[in-house]
Amino acid sequence: MPSRTAPTVHRAPARLRSALGAGLAVSLLAAGLGGCATRAVDVRAAPANPALFRGWDCARIDDELDRVQQRAADVAYAVDERAGNNIVALGIGLAVFWPVLLGMRPDGPESHELAQLKGRFEALRVAREFRACPPPTIDLPADRAAALPVAVGDRLVYEERASPRDAPQQSTLRLTALRREEIEFRLDTPGDQTWRQDLAGNVLAAPDGSLVWRRLLRNPLELGQVLAGEIVLAGDEGGTRARVRGQVVAVGPQTVAGRRFDVAVIELFGDVSSAENSTRLDGAIVVDRASGVLLRLDLRSAQRPFQLQRRLVRVDAGP
Repeated sequence: MPSRTAPTVHRAPARLRSALGAGLAVSLLAAGLGGCATRAVDVRAAPANPALFRGWDCARIDDELDRVQQRAADVAYAVDERAGNNIVALGIGLAVFWPVLLGMRPDGPESHELAQLKGRFEALRVAREFRACPPPTIDLPADRAAALPVAVGDRLVYEERASPRDAPQQSTLRLTALRREEIEFRLDTPGDQTWRQDLAGNVLAAPDGSLVWRRLLRNPLELGQVLAGEIVLAGDEGGTRARVRGQVVAVGPQTVAGRRFDVAVIELFGDVSSAENSTRLDGAIVVDRASGVLLRLDLRSAQRPFQLQRRLVRVDAGP
């Protein structure tokens, strides 16, 4: 990764290369869909006192509502990932659907945390009504946007190749929107092609054929944290995919492409599965912890679509 200053990073001890293990069979259904199996555990709120938040202004309440909802989604997906991708539906964002979890022990740690999160969510909503807060904006608040290392209008220039022997190709993402839950880019190519990611760095939408990673990154990325998700080709949802694990092995400030980022380095390992066979995959992904912006991606696999080296080489400031 290009760097103009020596990075100040904190490195993890020896890798914890443990698969997260087989867990409970889980399926997530949006609350209120009805027809749930008798084994379903409806997440009940652990009461929280709204008075705790009445001294908060509306912006702070809305930011905490975002954080609580995102954490609820992360906990629910983590439970499901241990069992093997049985997600049916889960809404996140400003209109959260609290999950019904099939097969989850009602006294288990995930159920306990979700109950606390749901109680906090409900107390925040009461505090919001007490202050007569206006509807939250879709766009990221100005103070939070100003704290990010990238801004609307910036052009992020990447070099990528399948292997060190290949000639690098350039691609450019122009940042077009900073929203509460996502960042939107437009590719500088013919046609109206959009790249959207959440603020952790997971790809939400990309042109067909792009290699994308989903439900892999979770904020806050902390040293030693173990992650799990998948890497797929956009537009080929039922085709070849990689199930990956990762561990955060280094964090800290670093200057990349002329901008100061707070990096997280994540080692990746897993399997690429197709109808015919399964092969190993390893590599690393480096993202900015504040915005989720990709700084570097290295993937190695015997399957050609999952061989990739991508580097952020330049950031051109917008108008």
